This record gives sequence, structure tokens and C-alpha cells, in this order.
Amino acid sequence: MTDFITVADVNERLGSGWAGTGDAVLAVAMANAWLTAKIKRVVPEVVPDAIKSAGVQVAKLAAEGKLYKDTQREVQSKTVSAQSGTSVSKTYAAGSVERSTGENFALDLIAPWTRRSGTVMLKRV
Repeated sequence: MTDFITVADVNERLGSGWAGTGDAVLAVAMANAWLTAKIKRVVPEVVPDAIKSAGVQVAKLAAEGKLYKDTQREVQSKTVSAQSGTSVSKTYAAGSVERSTGENFALDLIAPWTRRSGTVMLKRV
């Protein structure tokens, strides 16, 4: 796992009480794990501000218990009828997961690093 952010980075941007009743160190560790899993390209030695901002957003979610959520089996189809001719139906894609606003924002911030480059260098031996 790569350390993209530290507790000090989050404290600097959100203030010292950002974790509330959550564990700040665990939240930052979860944020770094999340970023490591999402980022597919090499990141410069000095971490770009966009990645740090994404890490701050994700750490805040982790402290609130909203980053890594319990997962349930996905609903494929559900129909409820109240009376004859009236029904409500739900269908979800398999593996779909609801994301928070902060998580979507963080994904957009790190987008340049989440896709592998299309160029592959080959060397003839």
C-alpha cells in the first residue's frame, strides 16, 4: 500500500476534529488503501494535490464509516403489488454498489491516474 496522505495532511485541510468519534489513523489507512486500489499509473514522488484532495475526501468518509460498506446480495428484480393493476418494480445490476458524493468526487479527482496508459514499450532482445 502506498501512503498518499497522512493524518497531518487531513488535519491541515479539514481541521483537527475532522474524524469526529472515528479513528483518524484507521481512516487515513483506509483512504490510502482505497487510493492504492484505484490508482493504476505511476504517481510522482511529490504526490499531486488532486490525489491528496481525493484522499482527504475519502478519509473523511472512512471516519464516518461510509467508505467500506457492508455488502449484501444484489436485487435482480423485485415487484410489489398494492392492488390489482398497481405495482412497483426494482431491478439492480449484479455487483452494483451505491457511492456517496464524496466517493464520486474523489474518483473524479484521481481519474488521470486510474486508467492505464495505452502505450506499451517493447524491446527486441
